Formats: sequence, structure tokens, C-alpha cells
Amino acid sequence: MANCSSGCCETDDKKEQVQQHHHEDHDHSHGNSKTGLVVSLVLFFSGLILDFWLKADWFVGNTWLRFGWYFTSYICVAFSVFREALELARKSDFFNEFSLMGIATIGAFAIGEFPEGVAVMLFYTIGEMFQESAVNRARSNIKALLDVRPKEATVFRDGNWKTIAPEDVKIGEKIQVKVGEKIPLDGKLLSEKASLNTSALTGESKPSSILKSEEVLAGMLNLDQVIEIETTRLFENSSIVRILEMVQDASSRKAKTELFIRRFAKIYTPIVFALAVLITFVPYFFVDDYQFRNWLYRGLVFLVISCPCALVISIPLGYFGGIGAASRNGILFKGSNFLDLIANVTTVVMDKTGTLTKGVFKVQDIVPENISKEEFLSVLAAAESQSTHPIAKAIVQFHPSTQNPESVEELSGKGIKAIIDGKTVLAGNTSLLDTYQIPYPEELKNIVETMVVLAIHNEYKGFITIADELKDDAELAIAQLKSGGVKTMMLSGDKDVLTQNMARKLGIDNAFGGLLPEGKVEKLETLKRNPKEIVAFVGDGINDAPVLALSDVGMAMGGLGSDAAIETADVIIQTDQPSKIATAIKIGKATKKIVYQNISLAFGVKIIVLILGAGGLANMWEAVFADVGVALLAILNAVRIQNMKFD
Repeated sequence: MANCSSGCCETDDKKEQVQQHHHEDHDHSHGNSKTGLVVSLVLFFSGLILDFWLKADWFVGNTWLRFGWYFTSYICVAFSVFREALELARKSDFFNEFSLMGIATIGAFAIGEFPEGVAVMLFYTIGEMFQESAVNRARSNIKALLDVRPKEATVFRDGNWKTIAPEDVKIGEKIQVKVGEKIPLDGKLLSEKASLNTSALTGESKPSSILKSEEVLAGMLNLDQVIEIETTRLFENSSIVRILEMVQDASSRKAKTELFIRRFAKIYTPIVFALAVLITFVPYFFVDDYQFRNWLYRGLVFLVISCPCALVISIPLGYFGGIGAASRNGILFKGSNFLDLIANVTTVVMDKTGTLTKGVFKVQDIVPENISKEEFLSVLAAAESQSTHPIAKAIVQFHPSTQNPESVEELSGKGIKAIIDGKTVLAGNTSLLDTYQIPYPEELKNIVETMVVLAIHNEYKGFITIADELKDDAELAIAQLKSGGVKTMMLSGDKDVLTQNMARKLGIDNAFGGLLPEGKVEKLETLKRNPKEIVAFVGDGINDAPVLALSDVGMAMGGLGSDAAIETADVIIQTDQPSKIATAIKIGKATKKIVYQNISLAFGVKIIVLILGAGGLANMWEAVFADVGVALLAILNAVRIQNMKFD
């Protein structure tokens, strides 16, 4: 039989782990099961020809020969089913798909319905093989995207280049990457420039141009020249390893629909066993011409029809396919439960900097007061030198720091307090100066652009303006969300005037600026008081982590995003493209649609045929279709999502 460890009959996480534990054992027997399937098919169809087409007397009239012929065909595919039934019985799980199939087919042999007994087990096995093929295809799609972990690294040690395992490279070491090789660890570029293919991380095959000192990530492919990199993370903490772990963990977080079906199957299976027994024996007390053989046949038909295989195979497969489709689009779902949630999102709330804008700031105007321009920039750069905020990086890049602050304290939502050469330095927004009651020109309140003010020893020393620009697809992202009936909101720590201007330009429904992290939390809590609202928040910074955790679906930008945001989020957009928000929602809706289609198909067909079977109007062949046929249709429907286009 096909790999039963794929989990067709499992009804709780513990049993799923048991089956996964035996996965390798089943994989060992695949060659034998395929050979057994071929032998079974040959014997089964040749038996049907002898039975119903040629009607050979030497075969039809010899009961023991017919039994031996069909039983050989049967045992070739039934052995794995009984093995699974026994393994689960040892764990006190007696009512499952395997025992259901076994009892029904043994009963068919007991009443002389040999072809029907073989048909149930044979077509069930074929269905399992289809299921295994579909799961392997979904798994290989994810593996092709993520199994790009480099196997070796060329590191400079003791005056020579040495090839070692990436796990053995330390932080701060220099590594070399040749053309066509994958970058083995995260780091910063030491060479002047590099052209890299980032598709393994982002799903985008367009080459990225990286300049000296910029960040490069493990898994990126070097395209045009030998480059050197200084490592900044150990291999186990690198981006590609973290992504792989996220996707592997995703299958353990089940959607509510999937969990319901598992619980349902656990209750449903013993009930249908009991009903099959009642159908067999209860008519004895009410039917005058009761014939045990006829009613036993009806009970067996009922058992085969009622098998929950179509549900417990196709629904997890549908979610697994959705996770794979999202991964190919550069979107990582941390669990199938978030596929369900995102399909119902009514409002998408977004951060501004790094989410809708590129987060690449550039210094525009420099306005020092009672201080030289050179000293102003030098002190400001020193104060910002230890901050990871995009604005701080822009200042340091514009004027590299030549001083080392004695201490630095980051004041959330306001700026930085540092001690430089024994002097207290404040760098941030005007709220920071208000906090320390430092006077500054009134006209600063009228400046719309992003601004950083500087104070030294409680004295205002001037300001600079910083400009950011929208991402290329920001406008498209908002248009796609609105066309899908999703409301949009922007929350920003930037000035409200600047925030409102950007919101109008993009067509965002609501926007609030000048917010501290707790202000963003408050706005989101207000929105969530409406029970009809399902809220997704999209952010990238450390200060977004509380809002990401509070939202129904937290989405983080995986390229520019901070580790804290990525760890807290439920969905990671590796491409940093806001248009992928709409793509993620589309994938969630498509997955949910397929899952509900399969539930309707399975229940609809089974209820009809169950009624017919109980009334004696459906035979074992119809039962095979209601079980295996519906399962095959559901599997084929579930794998459709892997071929869908969402852009």
C-alpha cells in the first residue's frame, strides 16, 4: 500500500506524530507495495474477465479456486492496511480507517463477495498512492524553494582560504563566494558591489545589486564576480535556516477546520461501526423474511461508504498546498490556521516606514544653530551610530561617525539620549526636547518633512530633514486591497501631517500619525472592539512587535524587517512588497474555497449513498465510488491550488 504515514486516518496530533515516527519504515516498503499493486491489479481484472465475461466453468464453479485467486489479489494490497490497524490497536485506537477497511473487506469475503472485497482494498490503495503523490508534490515545491542551504563555505583562516562546513564559520570571519555559488551565511559585503539572485529567499528572480557594507543573506546566489563577505550571524541563525524552520513548523499549526475534521473523524468512525452493526442485526426483529447474508452485505456496504478518507486526506492536503503556493510567491505562513484567518480579514492596518516606503532615508536639509556644520553632523552621527533605525543609518551613512559615545539610551518613539565627551546629547523629534523642557524655534512645528533635532547640554543646536520614498508597488497594493473589499488603515510614528499626505496619495481609508508604540496598540484595540473586524497588521520594526502580536494576523516584511517583528509575526513577506499582502489574502481565500468544496463533496455524496446503502439500493461497487472515488476527486481538487496564479 502507498505510504499510510501520510496520515489519512489520523484524528489527533499524537497519532500523527506516531505515524510520522514510522515514516521511514513505510518508505522502505514502497517498492514492494507497487509490485504488490501491479500483481493485485493483474489478478483482480483477470478474475473479473474469467468470472463475468468468459464465465469459465473451471473458474466460476470452483469456489476454492476463486477464493484463492481473489485472496492472493487481496493480500497483496491489504497487508499494509492490517499492519497499520494493529499498530494503532496497540495504542488503544480501535476505530479508525484501517480497521474499518479490514472488517468490511473480510466480511465481503465471508459472504462470498470476493471481487467486491478486493475492489474496496485495491481502489483504496490506489487512492492512497494518489494522495502520497500529491503530498510529495506539495512537499517538493516547498523543498525546491527552501532547500538551498549551502553545503560548504570558503573562509580565510591562517593566511589561506579553507573550505569548511558553514556550521563551523564564526561571526566576524571573512568568506569568499565564487560566481554561481550560494552565499553560505548572513553577513555584510566587503567587495565594492555584487549582483545577487534572491529568489530562494524572496521568490523574485530579478537580480539585486548590493553595494559595499550592505547586508547579504544566506541562500542568495552570486551572479557575476568573486565577492568577499564578513559574517554577521552563525549558520543556525541565518535567514535561510530560519525560513526553513518556519515552513517546517507551519504544518504543526492546524487550521480550525482541520482540527474540527480530526475531532469529527474520531467521533464519527465508532458511530458508523455501531450503525453498521445495527443495520445488520436490528432488522431481524422487524422483517419477516430476514436473511442474515443480505443484511450483513448492507452493513458492509455502509461501512465502506462511511469511511472518512476523503475528508482527512484532502483537507490537510489543501492547507499544505496553500502553504506551498504562498512560499513560491515569497510569502511564508507560520501555520495553516493563518491561511484560514487571512481569508476573513476585513481591515489591513499598515506601518509606514519600511512597509509602504522603502525605508531608505536620505539627508536633505542641514540647519545648525550656534554650531559649525561639521561639528553638528559629527555629534549627531555619534549619537545615532549605535541605532538600527533607518533614519539613524541614513545619518551615519551621510556623515560617518568619528566619535564613540560613552553611553546610549534609546527612548521609544522619541529618539536617543547619549553621553559624548562628557556632554548629554539628545537626538530625535521635538517631543524629545519637550520631555526635557528644552526650548526650540516655534517654526519647527510647521515643518512637514521627517526631521531630527539636536540638543547638546540642554541647548538646541539645529535640525536636519530626512526624506523617504514610497515602494514601487505601494499604490498598487492599496488598490488591490480595496478592489478585494478590504479596508485599509495606516499607523505611523511620523508626523501626522506627513502621514495624512501619504494616505491621501495612496488612497488609504484612515491614517494616524505621531503615534508611539503604545498609541498604535491603542488604535488597534479600538478597531478590534468590533467583533466583526478581523484585523491584519503589517509592519517591519522592533516597535511594531506589540501590534503584530495583538492583531488577528500579524504580517512582517522579511527583508527589511527586524528579527523581533519577524519572530512575532504570523506571516512573513520575503519580498518586502506590500502588493504581496493582497496575494496572501487571495491564497487564503483560494485554500478555504477548496477545503469547503471538498467538505461539501465528501458529505454530499456519502450521505446520499449511505441512505441508498442502508436501504439496499447501493452495492459494494457504489460504496467503492463513494469512498475512493470521492477521495480521489477531493485530492485532485486540493492539488489545484499548487498550479494557481495569484499575481
